[in-house]
Amino acid sequence: MVEMYDIVIVGAGPVGLTLSTCLARWGYRIKHIDNRPEPTLTGRADGIQPRSLDLLRNMGLKRAIMEHEPAKVYEVAFWDPASKGIHRTGTWASCPKFIDARYPFTTLLHQGLIERVFIEDIEKNGAKVDRPWTITGFKNDGKDPKYPVEVSLAHVDGTMSDTVRAKYLFSGEGARSFVRDQLGVKIHHKDPIAHVWGVMDGVVRTDFPDIKMKCTIHSDVGSIMVIPRENNMVRLYIQIASSTDPDFNPRKTATTEEVQKHAQEILRPYTITWDRVEWFSVYPIGQGIAERYTLDERVFMGGDACHTHSPKAGQGMNTAFLDAVNLAWKIHHVESGFAPRDILSTYESERKKVAENLLDFDARYAKLFSTRIPSAGEVAGAHDSSDQQEENEFVKTFKASCEFTSGYGVAYNPNLINWSPEHPAKHPLFLSFDAGTKLKTGRYFTSATVTRVVDANVVHLEQEIPMNGSYRIYLFAGNPSISSRAVKDLATQMSNKSSFFSAFQYADKVDRYHERHNPHTRFLSLCTIFNSPRSKIYIAEMLPETLARYGDHVYADDVWDQRVPDAKAAAHAKMGLDEEKGGVVVVRPDGYVGCVVKLEEGAGTCEALNKYFSVITGKKLGEERATL
Repeated sequence: MVEMYDIVIVGAGPVGLTLSTCLARWGYRIKHIDNRPEPTLTGRADGIQPRSLDLLRNMGLKRAIMEHEPAKVYEVAFWDPASKGIHRTGTWASCPKFIDARYPFTTLLHQGLIERVFIEDIEKNGAKVDRPWTITGFKNDGKDPKYPVEVSLAHVDGTMSDTVRAKYLFSGEGARSFVRDQLGVKIHHKDPIAHVWGVMDGVVRTDFPDIKMKCTIHSDVGSIMVIPRENNMVRLYIQIASSTDPDFNPRKTATTEEVQKHAQEILRPYTITWDRVEWFSVYPIGQGIAERYTLDERVFMGGDACHTHSPKAGQGMNTAFLDAVNLAWKIHHVESGFAPRDILSTYESERKKVAENLLDFDARYAKLFSTRIPSAGEVAGAHDSSDQQEENEFVKTFKASCEFTSGYGVAYNPNLINWSPEHPAKHPLFLSFDAGTKLKTGRYFTSATVTRVVDANVVHLEQEIPMNGSYRIYLFAGNPSISSRAVKDLATQMSNKSSFFSAFQYADKVDRYHERHNPHTRFLSLCTIFNSPRSKIYIAEMLPETLARYGDHVYADDVWDQRVPDAKAAAHAKMGLDEEKGGVVVVRPDGYVGCVVKLEEGAGTCEALNKYFSVITGKKLGEERATL
């Protein structure tokens, strides 16, 4: 009897585990294999960027990761050549204040501990990683129209084999992907390899004053990056060879002792010795990208199987997280009947563009790090570059890269999910960036702090709906004395059987009294935010029954925010919405803005939302008209 699965996931690194975590929670049957006998023991990726911490918190995993007491990097120190060795020329923020981040730091923790947090969650939700198993073949033969992909698997020791069928196959195998090779998908490399680096994790003794800081060190004999780690460890990236060397060999290797000796020379006049080395590796820096992420929207790839780059910008694991989350919710919506299969085409177009931007940045960053030495004046200029009239190239690169490396610079282009004036959904109430809203579609939903009405807790609005696979609808309801009619009209229109809100409602009569996020449908969750003090908000009186059902998601926009100091309703103001009249923001299940609509009396607001969701779901929504 051939086993049937919703998805077979190959590889239990960050991308495979994130995908498995999401789909296991949402009730899918998963076959997840990895060819290693156990999770990562040492080394590999370790940096979690600020935007990824938001994501992990939204998934309910941040606390478990923080229990391992990771190192946190708030500042980067710059060290340059001096007459006797090296000296510090300045520091700057790892995540500067112009980025509106909840967690303005990079978290550093070894990949294996991060993997274990995901694995525990997967097992809690009824799935598991089978080890050590590998994939030996697959074909999308369509012999079973519901489970069109046949996948052949084998135990690494050759004692067992298995053939299963699946709706989807995903390769999270890393840079040496069997699936990618079998599909014949090529990796395109940007430039020839120009630098070879050693990386070493260990416990050190040193008089170097910034060993607990992230540092970039340039000396006359080479460069080092210092990364603090958990458990009193430190990671050093040490430049071993460069294409400018007369005898450059991109496959150059070095022993632990040779790399340590080189590090000691670079750090002069300071001394460093190692009590122990936990992990050591030598690698060439190259930027590569797969020409496709899928050929048939049944067999997909993500993470290092699709993009390779230098690890020093700390992007590999973070890009993998977002690859997985992007694909997970789209598969979920197709399989739940919320969207037609063509939504899956946006996985490659969105994530490949991000990877291309990453590789362009990484090539510049690696070159800058390996050759360019910022002067003390430039470093000082980066402290508050927003006040400068003319920024120099280094500060510009730093500023642009900070948004990118933090994760907040991820921008998806307009497509069927990300509304733009060219979108098939046309309506005068759609709002565009700088024309009714500060939000950009395809960008992360701006953070805002509000007061939850039911219990007076001050909460982070963007975190109130967990990663549950649902669209998030934020009704910024403005001033109740002005907007109450518009709110009632919207609720009336939403109650229509064919509206975006009603079209996917549960067919069963299960008691969902205690369901906070999805009482009506798994398709969406809903929040209402009033420009009013909490003490003046009465949910049952001010909201129609449909909206009042989301009582745990009603908020007072009464918390002051330093970014909009003069605003009476800071959350409204940060979104760029009218503080009195409000607006509606649709956020995708992965936290990116889909569209923004003006809140108006009458049927218009719901009409615009129906048009947007008609395009995404492939259903004609809002055909009947409710009577007001």
